Amino acid sequence: MKKNVYELAKERIRILFNEFDNIYVSFSGGKDSSVMLNLCIQYIRENNLKRKIGVFHMDYEIQYNETIQYVDHVLQTNADIIEVYRICVPFKVTTCTSMYQTYWRPWDDDYKEFWVRDMPADSYRKADFPFYNPEIWDSEFYILFAQWYHLLKNAKKTCCLVGIRTQESTHRWRTIYGNKRYHMYRNLKWTKQISKDIYNAYVIHDWLTTDVWTANGRFGWNYNRLYDLYYQAGVPLEKQRVASPFLLAAQESLHLYRAIDPDMWGKMICRVNGVNFTALYGQTNAVAKKKAALPAGHTWESYMYFLLSTLPEKTRQNYLQKLSASINFWRNRGGCLPDETIAILQAKGIDIEVADHTNYNTDKHPVRMEYLDDIHVPGFKYLPTFKRMCICILRNDHLCKYMGFAMTKKETERRKRIMDFYQGIL
Repeated sequence: MKKNVYELAKERIRILFNEFDNIYVSFSGGKDSSVMLNLCIQYIRENNLKRKIGVFHMDYEIQYNETIQYVDHVLQTNADIIEVYRICVPFKVTTCTSMYQTYWRPWDDDYKEFWVRDMPADSYRKADFPFYNPEIWDSEFYILFAQWYHLLKNAKKTCCLVGIRTQESTHRWRTIYGNKRYHMYRNLKWTKQISKDIYNAYVIHDWLTTDVWTANGRFGWNYNRLYDLYYQAGVPLEKQRVASPFLLAAQESLHLYRAIDPDMWGKMICRVNGVNFTALYGQTNAVAKKKAALPAGHTWESYMYFLLSTLPEKTRQNYLQKLSASINFWRNRGGCLPDETIAILQAKGIDIEVADHTNYNTDKHPVRMEYLDDIHVPGFKYLPTFKRMCICILRNDHLCKYMGFAMTKKETERRKRIMDFYQGIL
């Protein structure tokens, strides 16, 4: 490469500031979004630009105090070039700490007496957004805010800068490299259209974790001191993340709140169901984190139905509906598998039906088959097994992300109706 990732990021920012009349940064207080914001502030000051950028911060109420203090500091500085949109809205947020709750709401008026802290005085609340309704999830709010902000600024083209990196996960890699060309802005692979005249841009998508900390050290940028505490607690660099503490990815590290921020811990265990259990057992076999053990006398299928029998009716029906949809999918349409996995299944005498082609853009082949109890082969994570469903239940993975499930047709249609309706209001 002729340019390093820092120089490439600066070039991408230059392109965006030349192309878009309205730019804002999605800022969480984490290391990636902080670097993203610092790059923009640096570019504006170095080029003496007479313009401001928006800073969009979704305040989830419960966070480490170090993160809250850092966000407060960032949003109070550089007032001459940033416009702050701190969002304190009771949208739905996924939680994997409880078999009783599939979601929780930050800043929920019905639980005001249990809020872990006072709502910031300068925040934007649900009354400020005409599109708000109680059924909106945080991911839906993100898109609706972009549309609202685009109209508020009377912009021709709006761009949201998002600090995600492909090193973090396969899902983030697909966000960049699985993007359709017609969704890009002028064929720039690190952009993605999210609505008419509104785009996301991922200008640090090719940075490594070490690049982030190199930039902070070399340029003296301020950062969230929570990462120092993570380091002292022995958390590896790749696992040091700032996110909602009740997501599936946070199960393993939830217990750190007790040591790093005991005051916050004392408040949050009363806020969301199952937090203390997850902190105690989130790293153990009890939630199938390291290894899922099959009880004596059970198959994985019978164990799955036993686990389902212990759940509340609403939660049980959620899993059963997803399981039914998955069984029908593999039986009638088939999932795409690599040739190596297909050959192993055939060698083991497993009854499968392989089709020649698929409408998906892949070199894999669609395979129709019945659910298996369990199987140990390369590509296990792609196969429909009752063991994987058991792991979802044990982890309170209500969306069955471990199974690779997307939203159901009903959920997708419902989301589209909400988006279309409230876009009309905007």
